Amino acid sequence: MQKTFKIITILFILFGFGQIGFTAEKELLGAGATFPYPLYSKMFDVYHKESGVKVNYQAIGSGGGIRQLINKTVDFGGSDAIMSEKDQAEAGGPILHIPTCAGAVVITYNLPGSPQLKFTPDIIGDIFLGKIKKWNDRRLQEINPGTNLPDMNITVVHRSDGSGTTFIFSDYLSKVSNEWRGQVGKGTSLKWPTGIGGKGNPGVAGLVQQTPGSIGYVELIYALQNKMPYGMVKNKKGNYIQANLKSTTLAANTTLPDDMKVSLTDTDSPDGYPISGFTWLLVFQEQDYARRSKEKAKELVKLLWWMTHEGQVHAEPLHYAPLSPKAAEKAEKLIKSISYKGSSLIQ
Repeated sequence: MQKTFKIITILFILFGFGQIGFTAEKELLGAGATFPYPLYSKMFDVYHKESGVKVNYQAIGSGGGIRQLINKTVDFGGSDAIMSEKDQAEAGGPILHIPTCAGAVVITYNLPGSPQLKFTPDIIGDIFLGKIKKWNDRRLQEINPGTNLPDMNITVVHRSDGSGTTFIFSDYLSKVSNEWRGQVGKGTSLKWPTGIGGKGNPGVAGLVQQTPGSIGYVELIYALQNKMPYGMVKNKKGNYIQANLKSTTLAANTTLPDDMKVSLTDTDSPDGYPISGFTWLLVFQEQDYARRSKEKAKELVKLLWWMTHEGQVHAEPLHYAPLSPKAAEKAEKLIKSISYKGSSLIQ
């Protein structure tokens, strides 16, 4: 009798009368971009309360998210960068880019009085190339008349980790600066000509706040939350544009390919902010891999559908541009193409 009781106890601990298996299916793992983390944090909290599914997301940068997805250690990756052909090939199966929102990368700085500055594409490029070294440089003074620019050295702050924010920023600079394109190029990780590195958007924001005379690039919400000044940027049409919900939305109003792998930088929109970009959740199109269960795959698809539909109401309050009807339609088709053993997971 005692032996039977011990066996039942062990079975209860191991299997919890079926609850452990159920719980495993009710938690999803993700990792990647810090760019959308304030939004994802809100979305995942609400989704857990509504569905009972916990989403554990580690904001480690887009490069880390891509790497963990390739290694099949997470259910999804978060990225503000389109996966390279090399990474796609290494993944061993098609990876879908599901858009969740668009955001703006702003130029933030630490100067006495926190003045509102204007920047042109060539000046931004030359600052981050290390060619403009002083805040009172003639070129900066000419486009910011009436602003008392100090005789201070410029300290560039950039990302030290693999970053989709860096990808968006360097994609923009590669379009507007031939010198940048030739010397540095675009990517999630770069060989920086000058400056100091911070980990994640929070790391860059923190270094800029701590370093007088510094300049860096962060997603808009990080500047707003930390009450940091950020500059207006001259766009392709010659207009100085401040990053906000409207100007980011206008930048995202462009021709969208079916796979949603599209750059929004250097927009043609007269009132669009030129350093904008989509952020994506990356998932394997075929979910039958690495001993994944069909139930886990179904939970992932439900999450993706909710984020691109009901979850969109949380974007605007956090200064992200929600998906346009056109972008949401493209996202729907991508989600519907997700399969398990070749069969669609959408009921």
